[in-house]
Amino acid sequence: MTQAGPTGRTPTGRAARELLGNAQELAGTARTVLDDHHRAVEAARAALAPLLDSLVGTELASIPVARLADVTEGRLRLGALEQAGYTTVGRVHAAGRYELRQIPGVGAHTADQALAAAGQIAHAVRETVAVRMDVDTADEATTTLLVALHRLVEGGPDVRRAVDAARRLTTELEPLLVTAAPARSRLRMLLAGRAGAARALAAVASVRTATEDAAARGLRTLFGQVSVDLLRGPASEAEAWVDFELRSPEYYSLLAELSGSEPDQDAAEGFVPAGIADRVREMRLDDTCLRVSLRGYQSFGARFALTQKRVVLGDEMGLGKTVQAIAALAHLAARGESHFLVVCPASVLINWRREVSARSTLRAVPVHGPERQEAFAEWRERGGVAVTTFDALHTLPDGPGSGIRPGMVVVDEAHFVKNPETRRARAVSGWTEHTERVLFLTGTPMENRVEEFRSLVRRLRPELAPLVTSTHGVAGSHAFRRAVAPAYLRRNQEDVLGELPSLVRADEWEEFSPADFEAYREAVGSGHFMRMRRAAYARPETSAKLNRLRELVAEAEANGLKVVVFSYFREVLGTVQEALGDGVFGPVSGSVPAARRQELVDSFDRADGHAVLLSQIQAGGVGLNIQAASVVILCEPQIKPTMEHQAVARAHRMGQIRTVRVHRLLAADSVDQRLLDILARKDRLFDAYARRSDLAEATPDAVDVSDGNLARRIVEEEQSRLAAEV
Repeated sequence: MTQAGPTGRTPTGRAARELLGNAQELAGTARTVLDDHHRAVEAARAALAPLLDSLVGTELASIPVARLADVTEGRLRLGALEQAGYTTVGRVHAAGRYELRQIPGVGAHTADQALAAAGQIAHAVRETVAVRMDVDTADEATTTLLVALHRLVEGGPDVRRAVDAARRLTTELEPLLVTAAPARSRLRMLLAGRAGAARALAAVASVRTATEDAAARGLRTLFGQVSVDLLRGPASEAEAWVDFELRSPEYYSLLAELSGSEPDQDAAEGFVPAGIADRVREMRLDDTCLRVSLRGYQSFGARFALTQKRVVLGDEMGLGKTVQAIAALAHLAARGESHFLVVCPASVLINWRREVSARSTLRAVPVHGPERQEAFAEWRERGGVAVTTFDALHTLPDGPGSGIRPGMVVVDEAHFVKNPETRRARAVSGWTEHTERVLFLTGTPMENRVEEFRSLVRRLRPELAPLVTSTHGVAGSHAFRRAVAPAYLRRNQEDVLGELPSLVRADEWEEFSPADFEAYREAVGSGHFMRMRRAAYARPETSAKLNRLRELVAEAEANGLKVVVFSYFREVLGTVQEALGDGVFGPVSGSVPAARRQELVDSFDRADGHAVLLSQIQAGGVGLNIQAASVVILCEPQIKPTMEHQAVARAHRMGQIRTVRVHRLLAADSVDQRLLDILARKDRLFDAYARRSDLAEATPDAVDVSDGNLARRIVEEEQSRLAAEV
């Protein structure tokens, strides 16, 4: 018999046996991945169960037994239970049927009713409690859970990709292999009869299609690698805790899935109407080109941008608007699109470059600076994600003039182009008017700025602009979002808090402005390490770091959040204070008496709504509690990691009810980068043990990097590097 060739004939006989044998092996590999994943998930669930039981027990112990009557609509008699000391739902829930029946006046029916009602309440409570993992109070049960989760997190997005593909493949292949079985021999085909033989040949053809598709997608290799990852030995406790600190969002996302404590679906989907939500849910996001796993609300955001095509994503700061945009670009790239454009303020351009490269397989092409025309031509030729600034965009050919139609245009900090008469707005329109998919990103709540939103949406969906009126904003955020749902999606912290870690860190990389670089070169030439560290703020009028700090404070103000700004240098805080103007609290410094420091913090805490507190990191990092702040800005990296750790802990501690966002301002190709490179080479496990010890908390100098030659080494490296660039 013949193997199918260019004519597409269905293989039979030996060719069919080989095809079906290969397909059987592929299905077996897929089934193995599913089994390995199931075992890893069940191990994590087993570790999670006692923690949930403990939380549920604590909650039930505070619920009076009278609530059982509410569940049974008053049909349950509780007098005998209460007289016997069963005064809480937890006490009843922990009892057995036999135990309750021993109570005078409690019969079998009452005992069963009481236990059933307590079980209903316990089930409801279990859906609301959430396990939190605190690195400073790591108990044995939480550590066991973390080690179990580490196996799944370590595999990264490949685990989810492999499991999804394996489910689809086994569902498709296994019944086909049964139907195609007669095609393995002529005798079996004869015995199958004409109809059975026809079904077998059709199944063989479908098996061939499925196996060719699997080969094209490299599924056999993916399944094998993921099985290896899932079967690796467990991580050490210290390794698991260190990994958790580095990527806690991924652990909390997985934990939410396992515990069923994911946020309310309507809230996580921004309260968009059912018709739109259904359309978005039905779309499958292709994550082939992604390097990270998305949380549920982030996946919805990326799919919303793709299905609605021209939208504003207005999630509150810290919820990952950038990664949602990158996920949308990655999906389009996996489907064959080659060119994408990101327009953003100069202050976040380097962050976009890093994020695109770190979170996807897409190529980031910076198009700015003196060589932007050459970079643009290279992007036009080779494709990738062109990242440019508002000010550079107008110097480049626009959409039609460039000969390129990007798969998507992303505009970050889109409120910068709210005035259509400005040069930057016209430059953006030159691209967005001729692009099918456009994504505007802004953390500014549009329901507070209806006119601003109308201006933005007019460029995206002109037909919606007349439907948006000021009364929608007055009616409240949910009413506004429903009115503008086809083109606007926003989720607040409380909407998705169940999936968020309690601490979100972001390194804000900036490139020196020409004046910044001049000041930095002078500092390097002087050989003064501390001067090098604060050189980024030496020219306030053109400081890239200071400009980014202003933007972060402005976004926090728009969201009514309090901010604490830390710097090692009193001089830098003075520059920040002058840049932010009146109404700033502090600075808290070593020269301020302790009582006065507390007065400043108390005044900051009592301030209604947004406020900013400035503090030297040495003075504010120990002793003061700043729970009112949910945004922390570090003006520069610290030589001693524990100094940063303790400063952040002033805001991120018991009593803090909001997620804390930490923004560390860093200058690329500078002392900041050299310092982080050196610190990163130190033993992370030693640091993990040391920072959790009582000794470390009391005497941070004992465990911090204290290389006496550190400053001299960095100065010499920078002097050599800058000399070589001349």
